[in-house]
Amino acid sequence: MEALLSESVAHLCARGKGILAADESPGTLGKRLKNTPQLSHLENAEETRRQWREILLTSDTGSCFGGGILHEETLLQSTKDGKAFVECLRERGILPGVKVDQGLEPVGEETVTKGLDTLSERCAAYREQGARFAKWRAALKVSDVLPSRECVEQNAEQLARYAKVCQEQGLVPIVEPEILITSDYGMARSRDVSTLVLREVFKRLAAHGVDLKTCLLKPQMVMPGSESAEKASAQEVARATLDVFDECLTDDLAGVFFLSGGLTEEQATVNLNELNLAAKERYAARGGQPW
Repeated sequence: MEALLSESVAHLCARGKGILAADESPGTLGKRLKNTPQLSHLENAEETRRQWREILLTSDTGSCFGGGILHEETLLQSTKDGKAFVECLRERGILPGVKVDQGLEPVGEETVTKGLDTLSERCAAYREQGARFAKWRAALKVSDVLPSRECVEQNAEQLARYAKVCQEQGLVPIVEPEILITSDYGMARSRDVSTLVLREVFKRLAAHGVDLKTCLLKPQMVMPGSESAEKASAQEVARATLDVFDECLTDDLAGVFFLSGGLTEEQATVNLNELNLAAKERYAARGGQPW
């Protein structure tokens, strides 16, 4: 499996490439259809979703993406002419990936993620179906008192167990500890929570023997919550995010792919560009950014 993992992670981390997240659940895709005036008349049926995904997955996007995250329903679907979607992606130089978590489960005010009990068997099947990487999302609410220490530890443990199972089954794991942006916390709170969460995640990854050379991180940028009166420039976001990374990440991590949820396309693009510029300058003496 080592050679397969190394080949996959090298492809995903190719310079100038991103990862397309197209893993909406049937329910989420149904809401997207309903909220789009031109499409609101369509029934949220499997065939409608297949047609929607065919338009996306057969478009000319190969120059932009190294990987595409699919819902398990999409992983098994094909074009109207019978060509598997995973083959459509491969032809465009895009590695197929799959969302493997099974959603969030409430624990008081907070959540953990479902799906570990059947993960190993499912990952083996997903690999046979053409997937080469996976994604598991944890979601952490932020307030003056949240996330709780217990919630951070539980989610970090789940992420580490998931990552280890994926590597054992030949899938590169994307570890996604999402710090939810829909709150009124400020920059300092964002930095504190990000540091707390990432430290615990990397502690658990090490404890479970996850090989960071074939593991990817998908974090939120360090920035004020979307409901906060405090605003931060792209330069401030980049500096704070890299400061947290310097405290928490190790150089052997294969790569970082940022979340853009809660941001406009322009905000996400400007922030990401500034992060790359700041990282290039900060790590120049080390031969370039380590992740």
